[in-house]
Amino acid sequence: MIDGNIYIEYLVRDYPEVIGPLSELGIICIACGEPIWGTLEELVNKKELNNLDEILDQLNKIIDNNENTQHA
Repeated sequence: MIDGNIYIEYLVRDYPEVIGPLSELGIICIACGEPIWGTLEELVNKKELNNLDEILDQLNKIIDNNENTQHA
């Protein structure tokens, strides 16, 4: 389970399945070369989003679903 303190570079390295959802939420854009340094919480705050808990819930569900699919 991830939390807001995870560094973005580790998040996308360890859980590449979240790249698309992060981009759709307007948080990161890997394809356009946007620098992605810092924690998820820092980036959410920088983007002036106020729904970190909802974002974490969504990302953790994606990660859990992916891990369950791999182990099935």
